[in-house]
Amino acid sequence: MKTSKKKAKKKNREITIVTWVFTLLFLGLAGYITYYSATHRQELINNSYNGRQQILIAQNRRGRILSAGGDVLAQTVSDEEGNEKREYPYQNLFSHVVGYASNGRMGVEAQANYYLINTSASLSQKAALDLNGEKYPGDDVYTTLNVNLQQVASTALGVYQGAVIVTEPATGKVLAMVSKPDFNPEQIADIWDELVEDKDSSILLNRVTQGLYPPGSTFKIITALEYIRENPDTYQNYRYNCNGSITKGPDRIQCYHGTVHGAEDFSKSFAKSCNTSFANIGLSLDRSAFGDTLEQLLFGQDLTTTFNTNISRIDVREDTPDADMMQISIGQGTTSITPLLLNMITCAIANEGTLMTPYVVDYVAGSAGNTVKTFSPSSYGRLLSQQEADILKGLMTDVVEEGTASRLKGLSYTAAGKTGSAEYGTVKGDSHAWFTGFAPADDPQICVTIIIEGAGAGGDYAVPIAKRIFDAYFQ
Repeated sequence: MKTSKKKAKKKNREITIVTWVFTLLFLGLAGYITYYSATHRQELINNSYNGRQQILIAQNRRGRILSAGGDVLAQTVSDEEGNEKREYPYQNLFSHVVGYASNGRMGVEAQANYYLINTSASLSQKAALDLNGEKYPGDDVYTTLNVNLQQVASTALGVYQGAVIVTEPATGKVLAMVSKPDFNPEQIADIWDELVEDKDSSILLNRVTQGLYPPGSTFKIITALEYIRENPDTYQNYRYNCNGSITKGPDRIQCYHGTVHGAEDFSKSFAKSCNTSFANIGLSLDRSAFGDTLEQLLFGQDLTTTFNTNISRIDVREDTPDADMMQISIGQGTTSITPLLLNMITCAIANEGTLMTPYVVDYVAGSAGNTVKTFSPSSYGRLLSQQEADILKGLMTDVVEEGTASRLKGLSYTAAGKTGSAEYGTVKGDSHAWFTGFAPADDPQICVTIIIEGAGAGGDYAVPIAKRIFDAYFQ
């Protein structure tokens, strides 16, 4: 009898323990779900499987998207029957950066969807709208975009395919973002099937954030940085005699169009964008250390921004062959970079080595003008030291004063930058035109990165576009 009671007591105790364990697990799970819902509210609302999103869309009229100056970039209008239509007053001009809100979402329409479908209207305003059977006004999203700079950049790029991004290096604000070919977001539903069926179409690709290109001579900024890091006290003693080409075993590198630069120091090699000199520099680099520098400069990584981006890649290892190192050092071979990352690296140089996170949504406001949320500048991290940034800034200034970007010389403002002519494909001589730089050189306020697909030399095609953007900004 005693044995039976002991067994029953033991069994009850085990049941109690199991009950408490499952109770604690349930409470822990409930707590985690509550915490996750609170900290990931936007992600949950934006999920297409969340019915709450459809309720908000039915209840609220989608808010407007505006420029930094208050120009309407996107708005919802209704016809006499109450049918809603998303309207884009500038049509193609902001197609990739503002995006679209039908057949999925893209650009700011996707980034700020949570705010656009929510409302901060007052109870009295809601009551008045309810009486009239009208929807509540969604919140308005103000961007950092400058209509004038966007127009200048788009017009200057013209019929070429390519990309332009204009930013504030001190804050990370995106002032303009152009990608061509472009499209009219009001027509996205009409052309959707055609775009989906055309597997080669790249119209919806935002070339600024997702386009991958060989960086060409703009990559010499990074090669120069690595050489400076490995030779901090002697890099200025570098000397090289360029005869137009350099050979290592069976592999040969030549300067653009076979130009012979003659006797050069480090600064002149950079300013004249001498391929043979930089291939020579590349052969001298510690490949393991170079790989670390590339990682520090965000190659091979997902960029933690609000944009959909591709990963820029360059493969440098201890056993990288000499032939590959010569190509990599001048931004050719297997190197690929997005215009966004090149702009971010350029901004870090302009901002004394510290990179500010690029962003395009400035603040959210209610229909009554009240501020709902503000997005402040934030540091992405330090990519290079202030001393290294100052040295590179000086080298990039020399590119303008006595090198390949001389079309920016002698203006009402000073500029610094680096050009690039990136060869691609199998036809010899085909090249993309690059420019990345900032102004004023001694107190950078604006940073511009440009690629023109298949145009030719960066100094001939990309630099004039940069000049038009700088002129518009400072005027």
